[in-house]
Amino acid sequence: MKDVVAALIWNNDRFLACQRPQHKARGLLWEFVGGKVEPGETMEEALIRECQEELGITVNVEEIYLQVEHQYPDIHIRLTLFHCTIASGTPKLLEHQDMKWLLPAEINGYEFCPADQDILQRIQQDYS
Repeated sequence: MKDVVAALIWNNDRFLACQRPQHKARGLLWEFVGGKVEPGETMEEALIRECQEELGITVNVEEIYLQVEHQYPDIHIRLTLFHCTIASGTPKLLEHQDMKWLLPAEINGYEFCPADQDILQRIQQDYS
């Protein structure tokens, strides 16, 4: 099982969603910014690194919002989603195809990665 971390970043009542690049696995699906935890990294360090690499921002990593496990055909992941705030920078498309600030009510209009489904349901319950 591979540990993956992701950031739940809010701007008022909207959260940040990013569209995966077309050439990657699960291309063009939407997700939370983040990625795999590398050997020797804490989950928080990995999330800070991934947000810098993918969006050019520095985040403050706060408490865990939700942790889920998911089996994809090519990888078994444990996804940990952290509440985060942007400490510095403005999100830029350095890796993703697109990004949007979504209202929880808009979730159903976007096709997210399968591992995110339980998280999205919880966001709709908690923030709608």
